[in-house]
Amino acid sequence: MADEPSEPILELRGINKSFGPVDVLKRVDFSAYPGQVTALVGDNGAGKSTLVKCVSGTYTIDSGEYLFEGRQVHVHNPRDASSLGIEIVYQDLALADNLDIVQNMFLGRERLKGIVLNESSMEQSAQETLASLSVRTVKSVRQRVSSLSGGQRQTVAIAKAVLWNSKLVVLDEPTAALGVAQTAQVLDLVRRLADRGVAVVLISHNMNEVLQVADRIAVLYLGETAAQVARSEVNQQQLVELITTGGLGTDRPGATNGVPA
Repeated sequence: MADEPSEPILELRGINKSFGPVDVLKRVDFSAYPGQVTALVGDNGAGKSTLVKCVSGTYTIDSGEYLFEGRQVHVHNPRDASSLGIEIVYQDLALADNLDIVQNMFLGRERLKGIVLNESSMEQSAQETLASLSVRTVKSVRQRVSSLSGGQRQTVAIAKAVLWNSKLVVLDEPTAALGVAQTAQVLDLVRRLADRGVAVVLISHNMNEVLQVADRIAVLYLGETAAQVARSEVNQQQLVELITTGGLGTDRPGATNGVPA
């Protein structure tokens, strides 16, 4: 695992988000570091999706501090997040089946040469991005996405995020519905992405995968931060206990629960 950098690239402090009378996020703290995989875990309804949508600008936070690269920023929409270098790869991948890999990777951000598409430039960049991630499972960048396996689709979605020189990539359940071999390929890609210096946030329900690939783990419980710990500081049993009860032993839910933060 990578050594921890001194400063997080993303730091959320005391984030609150409500929808009407429902407090979905309550004083949430969260940090992600460059060159590391930070797993974001929690039971259904813990607030993971809402937190990610706050990071992406889909939702605006009600209160709290949003810091990126050490400075406070205000993210009002996904364009603001993208301009900072934040890319989100959602579970549905948002890929167009009828387009090829190059067309998908540049969808909405096409390069022009005069008044026509610069196909050769886009194709070269797509190939270079996949090669930089050591992707060998895709035969041609001109394959239609409809012909790709689940693991290959996930690879294309991740490469699309990397193409734009992202500093932080959030992956929402990237191995959901994948087989064993494809899951291993995607987790290997996640690790390589962090090794390139990118901050990776991995949302997953699979504790084996989290413990295998994560450097740090953040646990949400009923909209609050239950723990932020290094991978080495928890075992699977403790992690499950944090997720299901918000604490360890008799610790009060919502505290750091006796696990070093």
